[in-house]
Amino acid sequence: MPQPPALQLADLSDAGRGLTLPVDIVLPGAGSARLVSLLRVLPGQRYVGRAIWHVGTGEPRVALAKLLVGDKAARHFEREQTGARLLAEQGMMTPALLAANYVNGQGGWLLFEFLEDAESPAGCSEAMVSAIALLHAKGLWQEDLHPDNLLTQSGRLYFIDGGGVRAENPGEPLSSARALKNLGMFCAQWPIHADASLAAVLETYQKANPVSATRWSLSDLHRAVGQQRRLRLADWLKKIARECSAFCVRQNDASGLCVVRREEQEALDALLQNPDAHIAAGHIYKDGGTATVAKVNIAGRAVVVKRYNIKNFRHWLTRFWRKSRAWASWREGNRLLALGIATAKPLAILERRRFWLTGTAYLVTEYLEGEDLAARFAGKADQPELIAPEELAAIETLFTDLTRARVSHGDMKGHNLIWVSEDRRQRTEDRGQKTEDRGRWALIDLDAMRAHRFQATFRHAHRRDCERFLRDWRGSGLGKVIAEKVKE
Repeated sequence: MPQPPALQLADLSDAGRGLTLPVDIVLPGAGSARLVSLLRVLPGQRYVGRAIWHVGTGEPRVALAKLLVGDKAARHFEREQTGARLLAEQGMMTPALLAANYVNGQGGWLLFEFLEDAESPAGCSEAMVSAIALLHAKGLWQEDLHPDNLLTQSGRLYFIDGGGVRAENPGEPLSSARALKNLGMFCAQWPIHADASLAAVLETYQKANPVSATRWSLSDLHRAVGQQRRLRLADWLKKIARECSAFCVRQNDASGLCVVRREEQEALDALLQNPDAHIAAGHIYKDGGTATVAKVNIAGRAVVVKRYNIKNFRHWLTRFWRKSRAWASWREGNRLLALGIATAKPLAILERRRFWLTGTAYLVTEYLEGEDLAARFAGKADQPELIAPEELAAIETLFTDLTRARVSHGDMKGHNLIWVSEDRRQRTEDRGQKTEDRGRWALIDLDAMRAHRFQATFRHAHRRDCERFLRDWRGSGLGKVIAEKVKE
């Protein structure tokens, strides 16, 4: 198959997301690079990927290519180059900048050392916190500090994405306020249950950079994490109904709304074209007046489709002027995922409208294999010792996480919690390994879920959640055990 002709940088301005790979890109002043895979695309602005760099008669070299085009290219190029230089000058572990250039009317390009077999670190480790503390001790910070800005290769941590690197006074420790805000931004992106480890994070940071953290208390760090989490969550929830790297909006007008996760777009296309037919052919769990729920098979994969019905004209009059219940579930499912609270991952939402007025709506989520809590605890009301300790501990974790997030479920009954097992490795005393079956309680049926701005309204709603959750075990031995876990 013939190789397509090489593209000029300016050609990428109109390439969108449909760039066919591999493709040769002419690099003004430095030969060309064959782009073989893409790691990030911002259509018409930025293309980042693995490339084979050909220059002169030398041996081709693998590199990470950042190709910048469009109206903002000059500014982004300057930031990338300056950030890479700052990291290198301050002795931070970072991929070497091999070559770079900017040409007016074309765009900019930067080629970095490619870290083979590098991956994002798993979990918020002591090494990551120490690396961030060292970055701050050198007077640097990253404006959008997140786990993907750190890569590990052969046990060594590297800072990447120089475009977000800023300097206060290079070589001198960062000011206390800026360092605290930046560390809070990083910690805010881990699951909310990781807040329990912030004391260890603070201790590790203070050892590596005592100057910036001299006057910090644990409550200061908790406050910074909370503030940054609220900001990031608000920004994320704005994206769930608009075209972006995470979501594809297929229609958004007077006739309806369809949003699908970008990676699911092709797989769910047929389902979203005719959801009623797929529901009819699936396994019906519920077929009530206001909602129909079915397990549907899509190319050998099970998903759950929930249709929010309009029973009659009178019912429509109570619904048409507000967001659909499908939208509420879509929003809250994405909220829970961002907070690291287990739920069935929302894959797509479809709202049918007439002249902007909401009618029937559909929500597509992943299918969770597992028993609900009511079935799992059935017959054990007077024998709490038969309940696995990890399942009781997971109840406490779930309610603690919801309290930290100030989120109430609205229908917290046993049928709406699904046990999702996870296989984890746990070392034994003889340093061998065994597989231990653990898991989490995943929340489903999020129609009535609500995030509370004020603590007072949350406390009232949380109390109702606890009362509903305990209703089926009142007066039993199991009820007493669970009451301790949910802290009614």
